[in-house]
Amino acid sequence: MVATSDFYQLIDALKADSANSLGLFMPEITLSVFIALFLAVRLVTSKLDLFWVALAGAVVGLISSNPLQLLDGSLVSEELFTGLLVHDGLTVAIRSILMLFLVLFLVFTKISGVPDKEDGADVYSLVFGSTLGMCLMASANHLLIVFMAIEMAGVPSYVLAGLIKGRKRGSESALKYAIYGAGAAGVMLYGISLIVGLTGTAHLPTMALALVEIIPAAGLGEQAVLCLAAVMIAVGIAFKLSAVPFHFWAPDVFHGACAEVNAFLSVASKAAALALLLRLAVGLGSVPLNDIDQPQAEEVHQEAVLNDVPTTHMVAFENENVEGGSSEAAEVVETAPAGEAVVEHDPRVEVKQAYDEALTPVRNFISLLVAFFAVVTATFGNLAAYGQTNIKRLLAYSTIAHAGYMMMAISPLMVMLGTDNNAAEEAASALIQYLVVYVFLNLGAFSIIAFLRNYVGSEEIEDYSGMVKSRPVLVICLALIFFSLVGLPPLSGFLGKFAIFASLADGYSTVGSKVLLILLLAGGINTAISLFYYLGVIKTMVMGETNEEHHFGDRPVGKIELTYVILITIPTVFLIVCWQWVAGFADEAVKNFIS
Repeated sequence: MVATSDFYQLIDALKADSANSLGLFMPEITLSVFIALFLAVRLVTSKLDLFWVALAGAVVGLISSNPLQLLDGSLVSEELFTGLLVHDGLTVAIRSILMLFLVLFLVFTKISGVPDKEDGADVYSLVFGSTLGMCLMASANHLLIVFMAIEMAGVPSYVLAGLIKGRKRGSESALKYAIYGAGAAGVMLYGISLIVGLTGTAHLPTMALALVEIIPAAGLGEQAVLCLAAVMIAVGIAFKLSAVPFHFWAPDVFHGACAEVNAFLSVASKAAALALLLRLAVGLGSVPLNDIDQPQAEEVHQEAVLNDVPTTHMVAFENENVEGGSSEAAEVVETAPAGEAVVEHDPRVEVKQAYDEALTPVRNFISLLVAFFAVVTATFGNLAAYGQTNIKRLLAYSTIAHAGYMMMAISPLMVMLGTDNNAAEEAASALIQYLVVYVFLNLGAFSIIAFLRNYVGSEEIEDYSGMVKSRPVLVICLALIFFSLVGLPPLSGFLGKFAIFASLADGYSTVGSKVLLILLLAGGINTAISLFYYLGVIKTMVMGETNEEHHFGDRPVGKIELTYVILITIPTVFLIVCWQWVAGFADEAVKNFIS
């Protein structure tokens, strides 16, 4: 009877919350509606070109994401569907990035000719379905949603990897991708079960409150379970990021899949996985102010004042009685002598400081774990790119290396979280800035590769020899993109990478962590290493002898292809001019994210 009563209470709460939640869930609803439309059309006919329908869906999704609300400063963090999701600046920013990429990606596929009319409905359904999962990854506030979102994003990607029918290498890569994905998902689910079993909840803010109680009194066994759970959850995220040592699928999948699918996997998947990593790291490493119970905080504060004990010490004895949080920001107004200003005081602030102090071991563990993955991933990706003869495999290892660079921003964020939250937000902002640049860089690189495939019929680097003589615009644009991926000034890639490195330097100067200094040095060395293999490709295209076998001069590059490549490359060159807008967008995305 009690279980039935609880169930009906949950349904009533969901009904009361659904009106506001559905309004803020419109991008995901838009994607779902268009997926249903694609599947319905596919049942009727396979000859209809659904590109314009798909493009309309992506545009509607971008508009409903409403990125402009980040500019007016009116965005307030809200939990959706009884706490399963959260709508805040990070959610809006990642949704907007994903939807903008989806629009550009669809235009790219239309120009390149993949997919054709027959496969269009199937491919658009898979792409929209995967994007839906990625949007949920960015807004997940519950570990079950985390797992479900990763699977929703991953399963369509496995099918997309084998998009080209009758191609043995593509089928093998899709099978390998699916097997690795299933293994990573199983490990992650087991890790989720461990931490949920220990804390008694899967809701991230409530889990952080539970960890405040568990960690100070945890024995060796509980500590081992927590560490094991964290590592297992990290396996699932590392797989999505293609972080070493869970990268094995990436080179083979990128080699076997078409360049269009590679663009989707290298940009959208990485953006969503990094947003999820950021969400989990902050969610488990600190307690949001609004989730601290107001009456309980007042009681702790008053008792501390009466006993002349610092609130941080009193919380150690009272935190086991804290059951949850209130979403209301009520404040206690202290009386002041006549003629003096009234000082407003929120006792939750002191309680939050105590909670954050108790969660220091969690933040330190996450910082070290991510730092290890970041250094190994960036180093391995750059070193393995040497000796690659296929341009898609080279960019696969480049994608792995850049995942390592972006993961580096998490470590300074975690070590400064709770001590200097403004600096921690700047580290999160640096990650968003890098993602904005990365969208144009990798999409531009794979679009050029796809167009060259259509003209040359090869994706081997040696077959690009001397191509500057026949297709100079494509070669120049690819060179600019590669130099930006290295991080050479004044290209946009330099500013994205500089923001990451600046956050590492700020973290080191603030807390003096040697781990951050090692990360900074590793990032600089890897940047220098990456220059050589990018230059190798450019050297082949510019200084190599023309390969007559592929008849470069027979067919000129179409105006539509040239226009698209130039438009995608423009941000690489000129984004530095309006970088304040990019930085402002990223700052607003993470504003009050750490509260």
